[in-house]
Amino acid sequence: MADSSKKMQIVFASAECAPFVKTGGLGDVAGSLPAALVRAGAEVIVMVPKYATIKDEYKAQMEHFADFYVSLGWRNEYCGLEKLERDGVTYMFVDNERYFARDYPYGFFDDGERFAFFSKAITESLQHLPAGFECDILHCNDWQTALAPVFLREFYQGLPLYDRVKTVFSIHNVAFQGQFSDTVMEDILGVAHIPAAASQLRCDACSINYMLGALHYADAITTVSPTYAGEIQTPEFGEGLDGVLRVRSYALQGILNGIDVAGFDPATDKRIAANYTVEDRSGKAVCKAKLQEELGLEVRDDRPLMVMVTRLTRQKGLDLVMYALDRILAGGVQVAVLGTGDRDYEDGLRYFQDKYPGTMAARIEFDPALSQRMYAAADMFLMPSKFEPCGLSQIIAMRYGTLPIVRETGGLKDTVQPYNEFTGEGTGFSFTNFNGDEMGDAVFRAARLFWDNRDAWNQLVTQAMSQDFSWTRSADKYLDLYFFMHPEIERPAAVEATAAVEEPVAVEEPKTEEKPVDDGKVKPAAKPAAKKTTARKATAKKATATKAAASKTTAASKTTAAKTTAAKTTAAKTTAAKTTAAKATTTRKRTTAAAKKATEAEVAPEVKDEAAAETKTAAKAPAKTAAKKTAASKTTTAKKTTATKSTTTKAATKKTAAKTTPKATAKPAAKVVETTAESKAEVAVEAKPAAKTTTRKRTTTTTKKTTTKAAAPKAKAKAEEKPAVKAEPAPKVAEVKAAPKAKAKTESAKKAPVSPATPADEKAPTKKTSVRKATATRKRH
Repeated sequence: MADSSKKMQIVFASAECAPFVKTGGLGDVAGSLPAALVRAGAEVIVMVPKYATIKDEYKAQMEHFADFYVSLGWRNEYCGLEKLERDGVTYMFVDNERYFARDYPYGFFDDGERFAFFSKAITESLQHLPAGFECDILHCNDWQTALAPVFLREFYQGLPLYDRVKTVFSIHNVAFQGQFSDTVMEDILGVAHIPAAASQLRCDACSINYMLGALHYADAITTVSPTYAGEIQTPEFGEGLDGVLRVRSYALQGILNGIDVAGFDPATDKRIAANYTVEDRSGKAVCKAKLQEELGLEVRDDRPLMVMVTRLTRQKGLDLVMYALDRILAGGVQVAVLGTGDRDYEDGLRYFQDKYPGTMAARIEFDPALSQRMYAAADMFLMPSKFEPCGLSQIIAMRYGTLPIVRETGGLKDTVQPYNEFTGEGTGFSFTNFNGDEMGDAVFRAARLFWDNRDAWNQLVTQAMSQDFSWTRSADKYLDLYFFMHPEIERPAAVEATAAVEEPVAVEEPKTEEKPVDDGKVKPAAKPAAKKTTARKATAKKATATKAAASKTTAASKTTAAKTTAAKTTAAKTTAAKTTAAKATTTRKRTTAAAKKATEAEVAPEVKDEAAAETKTAAKAPAKTAAKKTAASKTTTAKKTTATKSTTTKAATKKTAAKTTPKATAKPAAKVVETTAESKAEVAVEAKPAAKTTTRKRTTTTTKKTTTKAAAPKAKAKAEEKPAVKAEPAPKVAEVKAAPKAKAKTESAKKAPVSPATPADEKAPTKKTSVRKATATRKRH
């Protein structure tokens, strides 16, 4: 049974954490994800080494919380915990000056020992956390904390406090694994005498691999993008760990990183020359001009400015850049690069800066403030990485309206949607292979769009800036994993609602908000309501009549609408099959194929054109008279000689019909009227179900009564006893049925409208009705 009172309690361990210490993307993740988890209802403690490089202003805020000794091989090392609270997150800094009081975090000869100590200190610290905090999830990141799951299982398993702890290990870059000589296994780690640990840490005859140990021991493994999770299971990207990752693929998943959207906001960023928003980007042009001036480039808004903010390494695609840069600069694209790295790349960039003054700028330095100005000022951001687990630069660039040009790998593929020139979709540009020519082609695809179609370019910028890369989405996915591992803890309602409703809302909202608004009727379950509202959409203009009819037939409507609303013709066919044998289509059988085609061809336009004009007339006069008036008005003098007879017949019929009241009985001289009235009543019954959903605006008293009665045959019988019951019900349908009776001899009757509720392929009525109608037709002539 879920515990509703307990919160999910997480210890998040990382070798770096912004804003205290940061060398790459790991620092951003550790600085943002815990805060997002806290906002989602969890309790989080972040554990990070207390480096000497942490600013004094942060050190002044720390308070000494605990101290103890950590056994590391044959050593007992001091460990202090310094506590600092910020944005709802508790930070615990692991203090040991021998290991961490250095000028920079990594790159020392004893890194294996330093971070083995950090991993052991993390597991030991779980006993020294604030009162009431019992760790549920120990979330470790990269090789620097990879030994924590190993120590937890080998040295602390079985202790009550540790039995509930589940471990998650996140791979931020599989290329950095923490490989050291196997001599540290006994001297530092103290696990050489444990066969399981020794075998699962060893990567070759004389080396051990910290990350390999975590992949074997962690309960769950994550990485920073879905595509990268698949890539690292292949020899090309797995860096020798693809085998164990394939074995443990059931425990591996990719969760995309986010960014601090408040910190990277062009509307409020004080580090850039001018602020701007997605709606008003005039400030971006100011930023571009200022940066061009600052870097010594030509100040021109008609030349695309492409920037790179990166480490100058092969992994970041600098080989491709060196290959294609001559072509790009000669083609009129301005380029600015900021970063440090391999000496060959640094010298190469300086060479191109000298060769293309005013077009190329190289800043071989580390300058966070300048990088921010470059994100805001540029038109394009180049990121042609050989591999990229997630990447944050392309996300930050999109946030500032700078379109990324990326290679389709890892998180770059997951975050950048390539531009589609036919649909206009996309958020940037991409290429597939690690190839300099392909990269150059992608750059010029972007440049040509900038030059030739500025409207499409601006729309693409809008789409890129509108993307949601906040940590909220990522935090929800991590919480899904945490609560899956601890089903006994109840997830906070707010988080559950977000996770459960987030995707379905986009599908369901149109059905629940758009269509039911017009008629305001009682809705049944979700699916019938959706069907009913689809059918009612056609009658929105005459909602008053619809409401009047619905007030008496609500119960019948609920049942009938659910059966008859797939399509108008389908509804009519389904109903016709139930009512049977009362349809006036005998004369339609006698007409020629040409007559049928002519009638069918004119149905749709006539029904639409005459619907509004004849409603009142049809309500007072017999249907045949109205139908013939309409037909005669549209008949031209160029018709066959039978048109004259047709006109005479119509005139006689009009006189007879005018004298006949709606309640007149059948007389020999008025057999045509009798037949018409009978047909009209039959049609009203026949079209009853369709009228409820597709022609409610035409429904009147007769339809209301017959609709309430579920048995169609009874309604038909009553209609035959009183053939001329009010002319109001379904006037258009009555017109359709009355007109075909004169088709055998009257050419103009071909134009009589046919109801959409009466398909042409319906069966003929009974023989008795057919004989009576045939007799009536002969007597007229």
